Amino acid sequence: MNQASFSQLTPIGFLQTFVIELMDLCEEAGTAQAEQIIERIARSAGRFFEETFRAEYGLDEALDRERYADLIIGLKNKIGGHFSLVSSDAECIRVASSCCPFGEGVKNSPELCRMTSSVFGAIAARNFGYAKVVLERRIALGHDGCQVGVYLNPETAAGLSGVEYRNQPESKPDQTLAGDLQARIEERMHRIWCQMSGRCPTLPGVERPVIVAQSPAMQQVLRAIEIVAPTPATVLIRGETGVGKELVARAIHAMSERSEKPFIAVNCGAIPEGLVESVLFGHEKGAFTGAVEVHRGYFERADGGTLFLDEVDSLTPAVQTKLLRVLQEGELERVGGHRTLSVDTRIIAATNCDLEKAVAEGSFRKDLYYRINVVKLAIPPLSERPEDIPHLVDLILKRLAVRYRKQIHGVTAELMDRLRAYSWPGNVRELENVLERAVLFTQSNFIKDAELGPNRAAPLESGWKAIRKQVLDRAEREYLEQALKRFQGDVNQVAEWMELTPRAVYLKLSELDIDPSLFRPQRSKTAKDR
Repeated sequence: MNQASFSQLTPIGFLQTFVIELMDLCEEAGTAQAEQIIERIARSAGRFFEETFRAEYGLDEALDRERYADLIIGLKNKIGGHFSLVSSDAECIRVASSCCPFGEGVKNSPELCRMTSSVFGAIAARNFGYAKVVLERRIALGHDGCQVGVYLNPETAAGLSGVEYRNQPESKPDQTLAGDLQARIEERMHRIWCQMSGRCPTLPGVERPVIVAQSPAMQQVLRAIEIVAPTPATVLIRGETGVGKELVARAIHAMSERSEKPFIAVNCGAIPEGLVESVLFGHEKGAFTGAVEVHRGYFERADGGTLFLDEVDSLTPAVQTKLLRVLQEGELERVGGHRTLSVDTRIIAATNCDLEKAVAEGSFRKDLYYRINVVKLAIPPLSERPEDIPHLVDLILKRLAVRYRKQIHGVTAELMDRLRAYSWPGNVRELENVLERAVLFTQSNFIKDAELGPNRAAPLESGWKAIRKQVLDRAEREYLEQALKRFQGDVNQVAEWMELTPRAVYLKLSELDIDPSLFRPQRSKTAKDR
């Protein structure tokens, strides 16, 4: 912890602490997701900083090396660093610092250095066409200072470990009706992303959320989004696991009058059964053992905005009853409370199962079904929209190339034919996983092969329980692997974090055939040989 006294707290110190806590939260969600969040924040912020720098000094032309160095050094020093110019030539601009703007806390969140890389690199690429940022020394890794090299010549930078940036103009959307509709939806989603900065929406190069909709089926979904989004109607999104139901829900929110209010996504199936009511509706202090303070549930936190309830079919009958009351009356009571609270929350529900069958079997309330099924949107599986696959592949590969610092230009025609012919039981999520593995192991600029499963649909004769178990096993595996990475294979720490016994974690690891030793720091060769 920082030992500075309370009287020394400054706005900069407050923001530094806030960012570090944000990074800790991102780390819990997984390294890949954390890197994506950092990259988006840094690129947007870097463009904003450059624009303010240009406005202050009246600069219209591309920055030269001297002005670029002034910008990045001034930027860091204004937030608490001690940066200075080490060298500058046509090949590389190098800066160094004796302290980190994020303070000693950076050692707990070395991912923050990625922000420096993205801000420096994106600004350099816009002005020089190319940049590779090499973090040569880092306080976050225990060095006595920081040194960053921004290489401007790709030949000089070849072989160095760093992130590459290029000044690539944004492609214009298709001027068809569907293209215009998609552009409008994405523009609204982008506006929400940038709403914290009044100048950000004018910057065309900031990465936008994208819905790929080249297929007629997905274009129909886009048209439905535009019609239903401005209304207060409750929406039920149907679709297989991994088709992008949450992305569609976010698009509906972005196109609605609630777009500037919160959007909160909840996976109902991932909440422990005993905590569902507390998580959704909140609880009062003393409502149960461990309830040491008042907790505002997701409905309160989404007041005025949109609450996305994924896997709504997994809710218990008691929770279904309370949900029905919120939908009918706009009222709820916290667990252990006696005061009625009014909320104005739009509900978008989603499921990948047959709700009509659940209603017939009595596991899902009929009246609740009719309440959430005012408007039904069916998202087609990836196997039914092969026209989208090339565009999805291109979009995913661009993100992966940045994440893994590789020059990936696409896949071969033969592999694309295989990808289009595959049945994709895991839909877009499976496509992302397949491409990520391929990027990791490819040695060329074009991916020639990818590991695909048997090309057949999920066996219906296995039944819903068998398919659900497969999905849950996959989710548990991903969760445990992320936890083992975070705690470097220490099962006791994983168990404490998950609020389980080590024995229970070991049993689950054994069931899923996960070896925790693979996540522990490698010992030296001498230690291995003994």
